[in-house]
Amino acid sequence: MPLATNTPTTDQLLLPVAIRAVHAAGARLLQRFGHAAPLATFDDVVTAIHANDAASLDSLRDALRAARPGAGWVEDELEGGALPMGEWWITDPVEGNINHVHGQFDWGVTATLIRDNVPVLTVAHVPLEGRTYTALRGGGAFVDGVRLRPSAKTELRSAMVATGQARPGESSETHRRIGRSVTAMLGTALVVRVTVPATFQLAMVAGGRMDAFWQHSNVRSGLVSGALLVQEAGGVVSDLHGRPWGLDSEDFLATAPGLHDEAVRTLSVVP
Repeated sequence: MPLATNTPTTDQLLLPVAIRAVHAAGARLLQRFGHAAPLATFDDVVTAIHANDAASLDSLRDALRAARPGAGWVEDELEGGALPMGEWWITDPVEGNINHVHGQFDWGVTATLIRDNVPVLTVAHVPLEGRTYTALRGGGAFVDGVRLRPSAKTELRSAMVATGQARPGESSETHRRIGRSVTAMLGTALVVRVTVPATFQLAMVAGGRMDAFWQHSNVRSGLVSGALLVQEAGGVVSDLHGRPWGLDSEDFLATAPGLHDEAVRTLSVVP
């Protein structure tokens, strides 16, 4: 794919288009919320999740492809790793789909434009809260037009932190590392949450309502939106060893600036 020619100004013009697309998808999901058939089996859950994805993608894909006809489209939201150079839309049509189908409130829709493997624009919408998070690379992060800032905490013993599964069916090795990392943080942080979806935990880190989030995974769709929100808010994003994070990183850490070093010391030694 050829490199896209673009500027911060054209990205800014694209942002309201992406917002409308994500809002339209969110409206469809609101209509479906609370009306799913009772879930009794694994197949029931999978069927409900796929139906949600299809309903959201019907409008989301068409609108975003029309806005950037030259951009690629990532079909598999559970994929990880770097992409070919150029522009790509990475979306999660129902971020927190498992919550939606169980009648829980923490779910939404995300769309992120990647350019040469760097997130440059993102929209994350939470329909039940009526909140929309946005960020442009170099332009700050906002929720409903109000600038986001991370917390001012400087020690983990005062911090609320979180992690969670990136996807079902992780390897036993990943399960073991998640468990050991939670144990390490339980001995260091004030409160540890284990929850999904990642994007909205990261939005809370960006806005100072939570202090750190980490994940043992490189699933792109769950991290790219929140990574840009945290970075543009003034937080720190890296891998668990403190190295710069990218789409090909094996794990992920986002923190308030004053907590990053201690979080790396705590998590990087987990075997």
